[in-house]
Amino acid sequence: MSLIEVKNLSFSYPGSSDFVFEKVSFHLDTEWKLGIVGGNGKGKTTFLKLLQGAYEYSGQIQNPVPVRYCPGILPVKNGGELAVTVLEEQDPDYELWKAIRELHELEMEESFLYQRWETLSPGERTRMLLAVLFAGNDHYLLLDEPTNNLDEQSREIVKKYLQRMKCFILVSHERDVLDACV
Repeated sequence: MSLIEVKNLSFSYPGSSDFVFEKVSFHLDTEWKLGIVGGNGKGKTTFLKLLQGAYEYSGQIQNPVPVRYCPGILPVKNGGELAVTVLEEQDPDYELWKAIRELHELEMEESFLYQRWETLSPGERTRMLLAVLFAGNDHYLLLDEPTNNLDEQSREIVKKYLQRMKCFILVSHERDVLDACV
């Protein structure tokens, strides 16, 4: 168990006088599954970006474990890349056999790794990214709307998968997803 300590965190976007966070302090246990819900523009994704070190802020965020970010949808880059290549860019240190194990848990076959990324559906891309990220070692995962743009079948598969997992923050606008997963 490790703790992420947030002390007197204040953040506002450049040019804005409104704070997204103002003198906020708390801690998170990295063994937790944590759900964050809120309206658009209320700071959910901003908080995940702060944990990644993507923005400058005042206060302190002490994070003893590396984090990995899972966007709601991973875009197609040049169109010709195999899925395995795109996934290696997301986590160069993952072990293939662990990712294959996680793919099976997400109801996907190993052969999906060797298809071109742009031929995969949004649900397949999301499940593959989750498999690689959960196959990683000692990472605290930041899952940002992973069920967005998924059909009902893919959404149910991801929900069942996340029910069994731990060590993540899940941001979602969908209460049923949060209720099922955290």
